Amino acid sequence: MPHKMLKLSTLAILVAGASQASAAVYDIVPVSTAGSDQLAAQAYFPNAQANADSTPVSAFTTGIKPSTEGDNCFTGNNCNADSYDVAGTVRRGTQGTPLSDTTAYNENRQFIDDLNELYSYCKNTFGYANDICSDWADNEYYGYGYNVDSPQDGQGLGGLQHIQQTWLNGYHSNALALKNGVAVTTKADEASGYTSIDKTLGDIEANTTDAVLEGIVGNYSFGTSTSAVFKNGSVNPRAFAKRGFVNNDGTPVSLLAPVSGDAFVKNMGQTTANGAVETTDGNLLVVGSSSFDQTFTQNLDSREPNTDNINIGLVFNKGTFAQCANNPSDLYSTFECQFSTFANEAAFWVVDNTGNLVKSGVISSNLAAVDPDRDDVSAQASANAVEMVNDKPVAVGYASADTDDSYVMQAAYFEPNADLTKWTQTFVPGLTITTGDDRNYQYTMATDINSSFKVVGIAKSYKAENRSIPQKMFIFDKATNQTKFLDSSVSSLFFSGSNGDATAINDNDQVVGWVDSETKNQIDGSERRHRAFTYIAGSTAQGPLKAGSVWMLDDLTNDGGAANTVANSYRIISATDINDAGVISATANYCAGGYQNLTKQAQCLDKNGNQKAEKQVAIKLVPKANATDKDIIVRKAEDEEPVKRSGGSLGILALTALGFIGFRRRK
Repeated sequence: MPHKMLKLSTLAILVAGASQASAAVYDIVPVSTAGSDQLAAQAYFPNAQANADSTPVSAFTTGIKPSTEGDNCFTGNNCNADSYDVAGTVRRGTQGTPLSDTTAYNENRQFIDDLNELYSYCKNTFGYANDICSDWADNEYYGYGYNVDSPQDGQGLGGLQHIQQTWLNGYHSNALALKNGVAVTTKADEASGYTSIDKTLGDIEANTTDAVLEGIVGNYSFGTSTSAVFKNGSVNPRAFAKRGFVNNDGTPVSLLAPVSGDAFVKNMGQTTANGAVETTDGNLLVVGSSSFDQTFTQNLDSREPNTDNINIGLVFNKGTFAQCANNPSDLYSTFECQFSTFANEAAFWVVDNTGNLVKSGVISSNLAAVDPDRDDVSAQASANAVEMVNDKPVAVGYASADTDDSYVMQAAYFEPNADLTKWTQTFVPGLTITTGDDRNYQYTMATDINSSFKVVGIAKSYKAENRSIPQKMFIFDKATNQTKFLDSSVSSLFFSGSNGDATAINDNDQVVGWVDSETKNQIDGSERRHRAFTYIAGSTAQGPLKAGSVWMLDDLTNDGGAANTVANSYRIISATDINDAGVISATANYCAGGYQNLTKQAQCLDKNGNQKAEKQVAIKLVPKANATDKDIIVRKAEDEEPVKRSGGSLGILALTALGFIGFRRRK
């Protein structure tokens, strides 16, 4: 009998182990690295080539292709996982200023144009320690891996300085737009993407654009690209800072500013393509932002970059800068005009199924280029996402609100009339920004909307809370006209003072995003670790995920197997989108061969216990059909505290660039 019991016990253990090894709610599906390999193989700045050769590029996701009606990967009903393409970008080094943002870091003052302003932004917005913000600013300005003994020698990867030095030093691509991991073309890569005035630029230079793909709808993909760099004698001008594009089965379309009569704005003004939806007539409605006027013709002291940082021997002439708008035919013959800034409004474009632009216009309303009370502040608005609600498009984003002493950027939704010629703008209730000594938020914005008119977004606090200046998350329900915050009343994962980003909500009311995964007691003066989460906001369970429940995606992908399994080779730092079939696009840290164990803070170590480099990669998460709550294995915490850090502060703060700085859900 004892012998038989031993056999049964052993068998039970083996069965349990086999069952647990196949557990988890989501399968991790890596996205192709073709685009990453392409960018890594492209020639770079000679001074930084060795750094580029030895440093992996980083991939990010931004969206997932919508599923068709009836698809449900939780039940296995028509789960066409391979057809749900992932949108994103691959980047070499740091951005400097985010390409996805209408204004850099959501600052309507547009001051962030040199090293000092990057540092001030970090202190005022994140509240990190001085040395952390100094490291972050240096990396964003000089690029990843810059020479700390001589930061201006150009060894860094990416960074704002390389962009500002383009006039004399030229440029090399730092980011490619990706569809399923493969680079896509933009109109800015072609000479035909430039207007008649633009064509005075000279000869287009290959591999000089940066781009991000924001989303995929049907045969369309869309995003935002910088201008290419042109060779014009001894200088290298750009036509514009950024411009939205649509790619229809490989044929790109440029989204121009829908303004009339203003040659300066038409040519050098920027546009962004943030979200899109297929309308009832089969066309693609794209929403984003567009310049409508220049800014800062009066308070030029606040717009002058520090040319000592730029370090190419040129002095910024404020008089020349002030005349850029008055001399559109000379835009590309002056260094100063390359720094032109604009007031921007929410805008839309309609592209038909042959790739032709058939309509464009303005979404936001009553915006002035310069705040009458503060001439260093400009009005800004943007549509971040759009969805069909009762067969009519509704866009969400933000618009400048005129408060007592300044314009502030406030979450809003926009509803059009039948022919899209007029849009009604409404600020999301419960997010009114107060000013003066009692100011509550720096800005608020909506990031996504579903077909039931539920809106998710963020509200950036003005004051510190538990050693952090938190970025709060909200959900607005138009049916009740109520806004609620994702805080500790929803889940302990949303603890007081935590930062987060609710990036997307699908038609099943499932929300995804990222949130701080460490409490105030673990980190002091630096950024907390981020992890992706999902929240079932509706009244219906999604597979094994109960209504009202909140989960870290690392727990839902944990298969409980050996440390070297595929599932344990990833730690998911951000979820960027989710379609109605339940498939999620995400960005993860990847450790080849698996992390040291299954815990939350496991390190990436080799067999000798030495630290290995993690790589940032794009993945999608596909629900396992008919998984149950017994398949959820919550990762345990390490006993050892504080959390070990390695690789310098940039590795930590690079996650900030993912969460706080763009790469949000685009629909």
